[in-house]
Amino acid sequence: MGICFSGDLKGGKQAVGGVHGGPTANNNAGNNDAVDHFFRARGQYPLSTQIEEQCCDVVGIYMIHLTVQLGTLAAKMLSLSASKLLDRDITSKSDPMAVLYIKKRDGMLEELGRTEVIMNCLDPAWIEKINVAYQFEIVQSLVFRVYDVDTKYHNKPVKALKLNEQEFLGEATCVLSEIVTKRDRSLTLKLHSKNGPGGLRDLGTITVHAEETFASRMAVEMKLRCSQLDNKDMFSKSDPFLRISRISENGIFVPICKTEDNPLLIECFDFNDSGNHTLIGKVQKSFSELEKLCNHKSGTNLVFTSRGGQEKILKGQLFVDQFIEKDQFSFLDYISSGFELNFMVAVDFTASNGHPHNRDSLHYIDPSGQLNSYQQAIMEVGEVIQFYDSDRRFPAWGFGGRTSNGSLSHCFNLNGMNTYEVDGVQGIMAAYANALHNVTLSGPTLFGQVINNAAQMAGEAASNDITKYFVLLIITDGVLTDIQETTDALVRASDLPLSILIVGVGNADFKQMEVLDADDGRRLENSTGRVATRDIVQFVPMREVHSGQISVVQALLEELPGQFLTYMRSRNIKPLHA
Repeated sequence: MGICFSGDLKGGKQAVGGVHGGPTANNNAGNNDAVDHFFRARGQYPLSTQIEEQCCDVVGIYMIHLTVQLGTLAAKMLSLSASKLLDRDITSKSDPMAVLYIKKRDGMLEELGRTEVIMNCLDPAWIEKINVAYQFEIVQSLVFRVYDVDTKYHNKPVKALKLNEQEFLGEATCVLSEIVTKRDRSLTLKLHSKNGPGGLRDLGTITVHAEETFASRMAVEMKLRCSQLDNKDMFSKSDPFLRISRISENGIFVPICKTEDNPLLIECFDFNDSGNHTLIGKVQKSFSELEKLCNHKSGTNLVFTSRGGQEKILKGQLFVDQFIEKDQFSFLDYISSGFELNFMVAVDFTASNGHPHNRDSLHYIDPSGQLNSYQQAIMEVGEVIQFYDSDRRFPAWGFGGRTSNGSLSHCFNLNGMNTYEVDGVQGIMAAYANALHNVTLSGPTLFGQVINNAAQMAGEAASNDITKYFVLLIITDGVLTDIQETTDALVRASDLPLSILIVGVGNADFKQMEVLDADDGRRLENSTGRVATRDIVQFVPMREVHSGQISVVQALLEELPGQFLTYMRSRNIKPLHA
């Protein structure tokens, strides 16, 4: 009997029992691959719903294990205060107002919000908060400007004020990641003139504090069971699966990615290979009603609505065998409490890249300063992740090249020294450029040793420091020679605090990388038949980035917070001081 959450065979049966069979090992393991595939195929990315299945052998009965976060992260609420502002008024003190901008990729500033005006105050603590949608996968540069509002405009709404008519008191800049990674999510910045820091005059400081906005941090964990379902197949028994939706503000039911106590629509379908799944029955219940079913150990009958609108009560029933409320911590709960992302890089030095001196080489460094694909991937990914690594000492390796002593290596230190760590993103860039002069491109393309080295570091950290999570960026142009060894390494690494980002450069056939990515819902399986405990790989071909279809950083990093949370929740690791 096939059990799946969505109505999709590829992302459903493969992930939840139709191929490998059997439930997942841990009920807190995070997002189910079938759910991920179901939403991804529809352009949706829920991070708050996890579903796992527990199959029963009794025909017509099945159980799913469902975790739903009651609240959802809406935005970051920024609270602002300032200290020792300049006094621009003659007979009184300045009347300050703060304005927040975000700097877009083209350098233009987009206003996000304004505080209220505080009268006669050089140390204001503004009450009005400003919303900022936090996006882990991009660098969000913020600009704060403080103005002294002229007395004649005090009766005007702040949104109607023309800023060129107010007196400028100073500005400060930072990246949103710098704020949210602080233990108290607060950052104090020196104000300076519009010409930048370095002026002789002290313009005071501005302090920014970030808060997450949740409807609720609570999650509900349920076990659902159905019995006595109608059989919709003629020569065999039905293959039932559930689809669970919530009601939206406009009254339309949508696939569940958040809910309060709005009704849930739980539909039971008979799975068909054609995709034309047959509705067996449905039930609409709120969370409080589902909790009552669990407490009373009673079931509720499914109903079927005919084309004429007539509802028929069916024999089949839905039972709630478990209903548990628990805290569901967010990615930022971990990060702001002291958890870190440790960045690592591995660069492909195989001969298929072309000699670095040739302009058509993928390793060619343009004297004009235009970045090649390797440099672009290092810079863009590193610029995001560096804020989540406190010491900014990054392991950097090369593979597939002959080092200065002439030996072929599939994992050598990029800087050519005995230590594999370099200082910051610029350190990686410098080590890469230097290696192109000292390493002879060779081959073949092997990932296994690099992944095993990263996994060893992650394993040692997991034994000694639960606050570290590792992110390995592999940049390659070729087809893997060691696909089985790589798969075995990835399956082993799936138990560790490690995610692997792969960027494919050039025009090679990257179908192997897509298999490693496992975005189709099929988890990797090693040579002994062991299945990966979770998906830890994200692959993006750079040619799609160059064509303008996607952003390399967003495409690579969009799954990383979810992979991080999956690992932490599967081991019941909580934020520090939680």
